[in-house]
Amino acid sequence: MGDSTGISKLAAKYPDRAFDVGIAEQHATTSAAGLALGGMHPVVAIYATFLNRAFDQVLLDVAMHRLPVTFVLDRAGITGPDGPSHYGIWDLAVFGVVPGLRIAAPRDGATLRAELREAVSVEDGPTIVRFPTGTVSADIPAIRTVGGVDVLSEQERRDVLLVAVGSFAQMGVDVAGRLAEHGYGVTVVDPRWVRPVPVELIGLAAAHRLVVVVEDGIRTGGVGGAVAQRLRDAGVPTPVHEIGIEPGWHPHGSRGEILADMGLTGQDLAHQVTGWISQLDATAEISATL
Repeated sequence: MGDSTGISKLAAKYPDRAFDVGIAEQHATTSAAGLALGGMHPVVAIYATFLNRAFDQVLLDVAMHRLPVTFVLDRAGITGPDGPSHYGIWDLAVFGVVPGLRIAAPRDGATLRAELREAVSVEDGPTIVRFPTGTVSADIPAIRTVGGVDVLSEQERRDVLLVAVGSFAQMGVDVAGRLAEHGYGVTVVDPRWVRPVPVELIGLAAAHRLVVVVEDGIRTGGVGGAVAQRLRDAGVPTPVHEIGIEPGWHPHGSRGEILADMGLTGQDLAHQVTGWISQLDATAEISATL
């Protein structure tokens, strides 16, 4: 898959630094483990959906030995006309259980470059950098950072902490604007490295009334569930809602069409969040009268 992953261009410039193993993800992963044991830091470029085939090798050949191997997964999330076999919706959940594996979900071109550099500098375990297919979106600068977490938008009022994973960052900012028109304050953050869950999210969640996590992977076992578990373990009572892709074989279509069918648009998300905040308001009013 040299042309599709972009490795062909690297191979043309550095023929001694690129290996095309064909469609043999298990072999690619174990070969990378061998290179890492030899003192190198290999980068393995694979479609997000097809790294699933090499789960055992990632778990036992790479992660168990804490080897510095970086997996670059393109076509992450709903890719559109490639069809259900190519939708990269499983990796965040499947590889989220691998001990010592760190997963980055860049939101734009600038963070993709930055997080790839960060990934190849990690020497005590494997890393994944995942990104979608299609046109590169405009860069979304952070207004400030909290540890390793980028804050993309915030208001003085802190009703909702919206954790936007990867390519959903722009939608998160749009949703914050929609809710601000109704008087609600939304803080939009991009964790950048989504697995393991950044510790900074605990303090941010505790300062808000509601946490919403939106991701372009399956909800079951995804980032949202991991955030909810981390908050429970830390004793943070802020309720968490996870929004993502339902497991299933989703039809052909453009990325936009499929996401709209799933209710994963800014308008849909704003409507859902407004409903959840309204429920909190109603509960608070009832409690005040008791």
